[in-house]
Amino acid sequence: MIKIIADSTCDLSPNIIKKYDIGIAPLTININGKVYRDKIDISADKFYRIIEELENEPTTSMPNPSEFLRIINEAVEEGHDEILCICMSSSTSGSYQSAELAKAYFYEENEKSEVKIEVIDSKCMSHGSGWLIMKAAIYRDRGASFDRLVNWIEIHKKQVKHFLTVDDLDHLIKSGRLTNASAFVGKILRIKPIMTMKKGKGAIVAKERGRKKVLSFLVKEFNKRIDMRYSNFIILGYTSDIKYAENLKERIKRDSEFTGEILIMQMGVAVGTHVGLGAVSMFYMEKKKGQVFDNLLVNRMHDFVDKTNDFIDKIKK
Repeated sequence: MIKIIADSTCDLSPNIIKKYDIGIAPLTININGKVYRDKIDISADKFYRIIEELENEPTTSMPNPSEFLRIINEAVEEGHDEILCICMSSSTSGSYQSAELAKAYFYEENEKSEVKIEVIDSKCMSHGSGWLIMKAAIYRDRGASFDRLVNWIEIHKKQVKHFLTVDDLDHLIKSGRLTNASAFVGKILRIKPIMTMKKGKGAIVAKERGRKKVLSFLVKEFNKRIDMRYSNFIILGYTSDIKYAENLKERIKRDSEFTGEILIMQMGVAVGTHVGLGAVSMFYMEKKKGQVFDNLLVNRMHDFVDKTNDFIDKIKK
């Protein structure tokens, strides 16, 4: 039996976490000297209501290895003998290292254990890792083996496309994403920075003036980049303004040929600390770069294996 666990920055909604039985190790947030566990001691809605009134900028900390170890031990007690842990990018947090320590502690305490534990650096943020976790859970429930899940994620994780835009530039300045000069000009011209992931870290790739142009940019890139073979669902994230995400959903339905599920989920406190109010994000799997020309045989082999396994999964149903 395969158990999937993650850290709280995956930002999956409670119903998805329950549906796929995902274990969550919470990050902690220090707000005015008091420590809260993400999504446990403080809700996202409450945090976004008070964020502008805080005297000091909130700070986040990775989950303690004991949190991951607790979830691992609980999974083993429940009868799981294969545990897959998918963490946020190691370039932006210590969650991956914390999970690896928990894995080492488990084997020290259980030297003869035959339980398989795999910790994966997703190279993703927020619902990007959430997208991978959902996909892994879907494949698991269709009967995919542990090794196949691990291999699939390692092969495809860098294809999870991230787009994030924010209304409030101040938090990006404090996190070092924008210079004060860029923010000053951005505020005057109503410029909205659009970020993506590059080499496991956030990077600004475009700037648009006003929300309408931001939505047009996101839909245009979506139509150009999406890999329809794997993106049978996409995730739209938001911090404080769900209508912004709903508008993006309507634009996708109107201006694209995508017919899969469009999920809207709120970003949690740990992520919201860095992006602030009015943020909206978009996650899906994009086409593999150089798929036609680079490693053609390898790419086609992977595609053939995936399609064959998907066909077998359907037969099993």
